[in-house]
Amino acid sequence: MNESRLISFLAIDLGASSGRAILGTIRNSKLELKEVNRFVNPIIDVNDRLYWDLFHLYSEILKSLKYIQHQGIEIESIGIDTWGVDFVSFGKDGEPLRMPYCYRDTHTFPAPKKFFDKILSKKETYLKTGIQIMNFNSLFQLFTQQEDNNPVYPITDKFLFMPDALSYLLTNKMVTEYTIASTSQLLNPFTRSFDEELLCTLNISKENFAPIVFPGTQIGTLSESAQKQTNLGAIPVIAVAGHDTASAVIATPAENGNFAYLSSGTWSLMGIESKEPVVNEETYSLNFTNEGGADGSIRLLKNICGMWLIEQCRKEWAKEKDISYDDIVLEATQSEPFKCFINPDAPCFTSPESMIDEIQNYCRQTRQFVPQSVGEIARCIYESLAFRYKQVLENLKGLAGFPIETLHIIGGGSQNNMLNRFTANAIGITVIAGPSEATAIGNILLQAKAFGLAADKNDMREMVRNSVNLVRFEPQDTNLWNKHYNKYSDVSNKL
Repeated sequence: MNESRLISFLAIDLGASSGRAILGTIRNSKLELKEVNRFVNPIIDVNDRLYWDLFHLYSEILKSLKYIQHQGIEIESIGIDTWGVDFVSFGKDGEPLRMPYCYRDTHTFPAPKKFFDKILSKKETYLKTGIQIMNFNSLFQLFTQQEDNNPVYPITDKFLFMPDALSYLLTNKMVTEYTIASTSQLLNPFTRSFDEELLCTLNISKENFAPIVFPGTQIGTLSESAQKQTNLGAIPVIAVAGHDTASAVIATPAENGNFAYLSSGTWSLMGIESKEPVVNEETYSLNFTNEGGADGSIRLLKNICGMWLIEQCRKEWAKEKDISYDDIVLEATQSEPFKCFINPDAPCFTSPESMIDEIQNYCRQTRQFVPQSVGEIARCIYESLAFRYKQVLENLKGLAGFPIETLHIIGGGSQNNMLNRFTANAIGITVIAGPSEATAIGNILLQAKAFGLAADKNDMREMVRNSVNLVRFEPQDTNLWNKHYNKYSDVSNKL
């Protein structure tokens, strides 16, 4: 590391419910973080279609940059990461044709079956892309637009994924960052380029996408318009790992390669790092995904419905009384264990009108105890998540070419010590929790690497270990958890 001077970077980290601007400063081989802006990222419902507000997000990024300028803070660069799969359609004049659809929009629910019946079989689609079949993948969003004769579809010149679209608004330069594109189910994981046969079935081509670049590439500098609005100079905008999970995984504080990670947030993403894609009959049957890693590796992982369950329940509970996540954990701690379980990935939990009602209905239909109180429902969710993690980890152990000795839990969910403890007990190996800000840290460190301040991911991970406090959880009561896992396995397969 070059430590001759203090160096700062700005990470724009956008999640599916909120966004943050995080200032990262490198000092004595340690990274110091400061949140300079936090803002909501609302899903906008217009006539039963769900959208993201692109210009709201852009205005909040500008607001963050104005704060930097007002405080007299010097930054070397800016990097943007977001959730995966969603994209913006741009016309030939470079203008967005409409606001981007949200991946939770219900119009894509029937798309996979229609695509497999009409275009390409499920198995062929998977073997081409190595991506987990999920209705909201970019492939099925585009297919839905084509099937619906969406008027914007045939006049779209460029599709830009969310971080690339926002970087374009800042720089007036278009790129397709590799890790975010890898979530789309449009890339060949071996060639790391768009699959032309798949694009042809959608009546589009590679020319409908900007050139693919890899993490660490400079996209451009702030445009004259952005400079004028922020009173900043021509600050570089770096293509970090545009997919938030890819940025988070590069910040996993692992000391060696014998680990699995769990990026815990609205979604839980559990996986391993692989040198090459793992696309075969087994990964197809298990519906595992091969996404691009920030360092060129493959993130072999499974998407699991995560804190979405608790987040949606909390919204309902909050209508009656103010309740924090700490309050929810406390009530769960005080509730009787192992009373009932759900499959967190059951389709009924994707976008229900009432998450509480769906959980209760699930338990009722599987002839279990029906939870009523906050503590009972939360305990059901947390124990079920821990058992789902065990289920997926067992599959990963069979796919990994190395022993998995540790599970690193990163992201916001790593602060939930109750769930961390449950997870260690369920999986029977050491859990190391932290950092909670893994995505922003990975974003910042990839910018630092672009400026020659880190040689590789080992350098970056050493800096993470030097910079954050990690919490270790050793498994306890494993026989008891194994006993109840059998009941979870039984009820999780019923609906």
